[in-house]
Amino acid sequence: MIRKFIGKVLRRPGRRVVHAKHYGIRRDQLHSGALKVCDRLQAAGYEAYIVGGAVRDLLLGKSPKDFDVATSATPEQVRHIFNRSRIIGRRFRIVHVPFYDRGGEEIIEVTTFRGSAESPTDASGRIIRDNVYGTIAEDADRRDFTVNALYYDPNTEEIIDFHHGIEDLEKQQLVMIGDPVKRYHEDPVRMLRAARLSAKLGLAIAPDTRKPIRDHAALLENIPSARLFDEMMKLLLSGKAWDCMQALRAHGLHQPLFPLLDKLLSQPETAKFLQKALENTDQRLADDKPVSAGFLFAALLWHEVEALWQKRLAAGESKISALIDAMNDVESKVSKRLAVPNRYSAAMKEIWLLQPRFEQRVGLRPFRLLEQARFRAAYDFLLLRADCGLVEKSLADWWTQFQVSDETERTAMIDLAAKNGQSGDAPAKRRKRSRQRKPAALKQSGN
Repeated sequence: MIRKFIGKVLRRPGRRVVHAKHYGIRRDQLHSGALKVCDRLQAAGYEAYIVGGAVRDLLLGKSPKDFDVATSATPEQVRHIFNRSRIIGRRFRIVHVPFYDRGGEEIIEVTTFRGSAESPTDASGRIIRDNVYGTIAEDADRRDFTVNALYYDPNTEEIIDFHHGIEDLEKQQLVMIGDPVKRYHEDPVRMLRAARLSAKLGLAIAPDTRKPIRDHAALLENIPSARLFDEMMKLLLSGKAWDCMQALRAHGLHQPLFPLLDKLLSQPETAKFLQKALENTDQRLADDKPVSAGFLFAALLWHEVEALWQKRLAAGESKISALIDAMNDVESKVSKRLAVPNRYSAAMKEIWLLQPRFEQRVGLRPFRLLEQARFRAAYDFLLLRADCGLVEKSLADWWTQFQVSDETERTAMIDLAAKNGQSGDAPAKRRKRSRQRKPAALKQSGN
């Protein structure tokens, strides 16, 4: 008891300044756009610092992907300094300052120091508007975890630490600033961040920070579905997606966010499928390759779609009609918690719709399938199913060979498939019109 009290006294918040060079951090490691934002804001007489995750990652020896800036300037003052910038957000106003290079547009997010005054909340205690401004010390108090309340001044090359964030990084622990229960009520998404950061960075969630999470997971039901989708994407694109999913389940956060996770992990073959899909995504991110959100959600939801599909087939529906109905049913259920944008759901559905077409290996059908815009993604999905024993490996091998064969070899493969009765479903009767109508599941959005 006494030891715990002494520990709390020693960890009282206060301004500590350390030289970044002592931790191997140099100005030239930072994004040039973030440096320009800080330099111009400071030249205009405002305080400006690189803040949060970028400083944390540099201290951990990682390369940050995002560089955020915190400043004493108001959004309007920032907007006045950077002509191309734009103010976004209503609940939490920030400024996006764009920079352009050969890789395209990059955004530096600039936030004004948040103040300590009470912000308006709803009945559950969730902050609904947070645009009260204050000092850097007040801003540090308003941040979620101690390791995110770190401010780096690129001109003095100093790190300002208000809540023992550097100490917690050295101890490899994630600690909430303030009372965790109150902070989770203010913004339930902080529980998702705790799960993600602990999995991504290998930090243990401190006992006082971890204990209330399971009991307060239901608070996530009060979060808009669009915001939950954004957080889900951060989990999936964290570079530790499988670990993040495991952490969600371990803390009971999957029920209000993605309740299908229990069903996926309860069977070895489906758990293997999900793990392989997420680990492949992690590897692509590590190799700096593009990742398809449509493919990710196709993998996450496929087994629920397939179960409903088989159930409808058993009831006598035609193959494609049953698949479309199953797809729409699952999408409707998921959209109640996650607002998946149309561009992703369209890609997801096309990947699913192409799966039965891989079984059709006679006539002109294989050539037509190769011409589909989503063929490559659908083929990768087929390989994933085959690797996990969810479809015959010989089917995936056939399509692998078909793609690299010349015209003569392809014709021989098709003839052999026809001889072996690998024709798939009987072709539907053509209607007397120049074009067949696009499947209903895809009408709502383009590729």
